[in-house]
Amino acid sequence: MEKLVHFLQENQVQFEILGHEKPIVSAQDGADLFGIKLGQTAPTLILKNDEEYAALIISGDYGRVDFAGLAQKLGLNKLKLAKPQEVLEVTGFTIGCVPLLGHGLPVILDSKLFRYEWIFGGTGVPEATLKIKPSEVERLNRVIARL
Repeated sequence: MEKLVHFLQENQVQFEILGHEKPIVSAQDGADLFGIKLGQTAPTLILKNDEEYAALIISGDYGRVDFAGLAQKLGLNKLKLAKPQEVLEVTGFTIGCVPLLGHGLPVILDSKLFRYEWIFGGTGVPEATLKIKPSEVERLNRVIARL
């Protein structure tokens, strides 16, 4: 997490790292823990097609992801969630801990996140959450599409 904090400071980002005793396992758990709206939670899901991976950062209230529709929007034949071992191999992080920044993957960003001044997502550490502005998540990632 030191690397993430250094990166954020280097890029003059206003942020906060929020520690908690146990990992957050769902968007609802995160919303309850921090007293925020479900839509402010921003899980990072890793998607794959036959050749490459991408990070999907969505609003916690997004609902079900239409993988076929998303693949079509991106001009891909197929898109699915990466398996836990693939997530670890590609990002160096386990499912549920993939950070909003610094994973090195192209990003598909949910426009619904911009309804909020602050969003809450992964840091790479199970017991820590990043509070950050969605505009900074967009600025500091290689965004290839918006939902």
